[in-house]
Amino acid sequence: MLRRQDVGHRVVVRRIVGVSQDRPLFTDALGELVDLTETDLTIATDKGTLRVPLREVHRAKRVPAGRRPPASEVISLELAANDAWPAPTQARLGSWILRAAGNWTGRANSALAVGDPDRTLEAAIDGVVEWYADHGQQPLINAPMPLAAPVSAALDRRGWSARPLTLVQTALITPLLATPPVRHDRPPVELADAPSDDWFAMVSEHKGTLPPSAVRILTGPAEVVFAHVHDADGALIGVARGAVTGPDRWLGVSLLQTAPAARRQGLAQHMLRGLLQWGVQHGSHRAYLQVEERNTAAVALYGKAGFTTHHTYLTREAPV
Repeated sequence: MLRRQDVGHRVVVRRIVGVSQDRPLFTDALGELVDLTETDLTIATDKGTLRVPLREVHRAKRVPAGRRPPASEVISLELAANDAWPAPTQARLGSWILRAAGNWTGRANSALAVGDPDRTLEAAIDGVVEWYADHGQQPLINAPMPLAAPVSAALDRRGWSARPLTLVQTALITPLLATPPVRHDRPPVELADAPSDDWFAMVSEHKGTLPPSAVRILTGPAEVVFAHVHDADGALIGVARGAVTGPDRWLGVSLLQTAPAARRQGLAQHMLRGLLQWGVQHGSHRAYLQVEERNTAAVALYGKAGFTTHHTYLTREAPV
């Protein structure tokens, strides 16, 4: 049977779906284990998210990943993503990165557990707890999966909880731009070195009030761009952000957002294309984004655009 440390891994689940001639009928589901509770399990399959009551599970086990990226590639991408979302306060615990930003977003307020913490795993977790206590924040650890599966297992033993699974998705930029746009009558994507007040206001509707630490994160990278789209009356109807970071020149896409009245019109794809073109101009060949697995609408949007899951991560929370 599966255990909490299997969360984030690829699994196969055989479940009972009925009875025929006094014999049980089975069906198999293959995907990534998203959650496991005392009553049910949830897996992300190619056809969507599936929740299975444990009473229906006949057999379940972990299976090899279909394609597991090298650990070095996961670490490189995670470090590029850290540079693209730079917490104002950072420190090192061996290769782990401790980050604090006044509790604005989990990414900027969690320890990034990649590489060697230069001490035992238990001592590293103790060090994380002590550092965040000194900064007056709840300890959080960002555990890329399955790379940080040992970390996640140790946190399970300590009673740490997990936030919803996040997918780190990637795509080669050139094939995405090779597909012609669906429509040519859209308002232009305006790219600026700094966000406008309206840009901040639209982001605030989704992310809440932006403290000074948020502004420092959003404007921190050396190569960053802010996309704006206005309607015919001059009202802002779409925003997005792009940043190129790391030795591999990754383009990070974030905060892709449209006004309610402008949704379901292909505007998000239109802004994404503008960011990809900007990325190419700045020497980027690959793009990535981070999206919660439970945000099915966004996952579908990015899948249609050509993004696939490279790896995942869990943000783990220390017991209060």
